[in-house]
Amino acid sequence: MEPSEADDHVQVAVAWSLHYLACIRMVQVTFWTYDYICLLDEEWTYLLQSCWTRVKALYIIARYGPIFSLILTLYLSFAPNEDLNKCRTLIEVYSCFGMISLACSEWIFALRTCALWNNNRIVLVTILATLFVVAATSTGLRFTAISSSYVMTSAIPGITGCYTGSGDIWYFVSLVPLLVFQLGLVSLSLIHAVQNCRTDKGNLYVIMVKHNIFYYACGVFLSATNILVPMLFSDASHRSFEDLEVSILAILATRMHLHFWHSDQRMRSSGLPIMLPSTYMLVGLESEAAEASILRL
Repeated sequence: MEPSEADDHVQVAVAWSLHYLACIRMVQVTFWTYDYICLLDEEWTYLLQSCWTRVKALYIIARYGPIFSLILTLYLSFAPNEDLNKCRTLIEVYSCFGMISLACSEWIFALRTCALWNNNRIVLVTILATLFVVAATSTGLRFTAISSSYVMTSAIPGITGCYTGSGDIWYFVSLVPLLVFQLGLVSLSLIHAVQNCRTDKGNLYVIMVKHNIFYYACGVFLSATNILVPMLFSDASHRSFEDLEVSILAILATRMHLHFWHSDQRMRSSGLPIMLPSTYMLVGLESEAAEASILRL
């Protein structure tokens, strides 16, 4: 039976989607590699000289989790995948790595917000409990979406790779809890910035920069984009933006942590007294006392 013109159009669309995904994933790998090289000295100084704490473990998982995800996505893009079940399994594995990295990145941002509020016990418990619920809900919905989706490959010779296409609303729903959580963090940080502005009569923009409001805003923007893109473009498009969010949030969270750790080290080496924990606005300064006072529930 001769393939119809409609079938030809579908195959061309799938081929373009796979080509688009491969290009986007190469950009992601390049971007992550460039960022890692730029921070290589600072990163290894931190890894070798800092004490082992729970926050350091979060840092390592958030930082290096995307590596495994990116390796698998490159394999999915460039290796022949005629076995659809194998393709689905690999997609589930790389989604798992991505979700773990994303959860650790958000955990760092959440602890950062708690530090802004002077580690208020109620704020800390509320934020971390909410993060746990959001992570569990989003992960469950995400894997429900993958299991109920169909796997797309190209029948055109020379076109490799595969991706999942969703015909339901589960992908959309799985991103909503994360967006709501990020909006909560932005709101708490913004409220604290406004309070500081009124108390110290400072410049609101400068205070917002010190509070890293724009890091939080970047996460909100990426999550909102991931919700809107599936409504406007093809299935392959939204998969690339999801991967991009994981990589960028990991970079932002770990860069923020590195900045505060090195600031703390410079302050200590200069002999200046560290009077306020809020000077760095980040939990997990590498001492047992600091970790105990900030992370202990």
